[in-house]
Amino acid sequence: MTLLSRPVYGKLSAQAGTHHLFIADAEGASAILDMAKQASPDFFASAEIMYIPGAAGDKYVAGLEALVPGRLYRGPSVAAATQRLRHILENAHMGLRLYLTGTESLIGQVSRIAAEAGIEHSSIQTELRGSMARRVQCVHCKGITENVTTQPVRCSHCDLLLLVRDHYSRRLAAFQGVCINAEDPSEIPPAEEVFR
Repeated sequence: MTLLSRPVYGKLSAQAGTHHLFIADAEGASAILDMAKQASPDFFASAEIMYIPGAAGDKYVAGLEALVPGRLYRGPSVAAATQRLRHILENAHMGLRLYLTGTESLIGQVSRIAAEAGIEHSSIQTELRGSMARRVQCVHCKGITENVTTQPVRCSHCDLLLLVRDHYSRRLAAFQGVCINAEDPSEIPPAEEVFR
């Protein structure tokens, strides 16, 4: 089943441009390494790679370093890299090419930051790699719960039991979660891992 609200992801390919900015988390590094096999040998000289390893640890770091990018930044989280990313986008010139790869959470959050900087979502290359865990916004308290793999899930802010809907909000970079047992709070369906 295709979710109409969910973004469509493609496959990274080297584009003409004066500067290339890659942002990846976890398994997203493998998409950069795969794309590099098709790129010219000096392609990454004008590239900056921002990498958030997460659960992948150091698995891809040597491969990314071997590409000899103009800059390689390793950060602990998207939140920690946000200020740096905003600075890069605010000072970007014509010819910047933006590539996002990894989890849906990373792609969504960085796409939102890029949109705030005036970059159209249709001009960003994206490739989904790794976990299908969802970023969920509770429609009741507006809190965001990261890395959701189960259905239902407890809101990490207000503790309501949420049904994770298939509606994706590009503005929030999150799926919507609604209380699953509002009429009878004693009814607690078992959680099943459905988003891996």
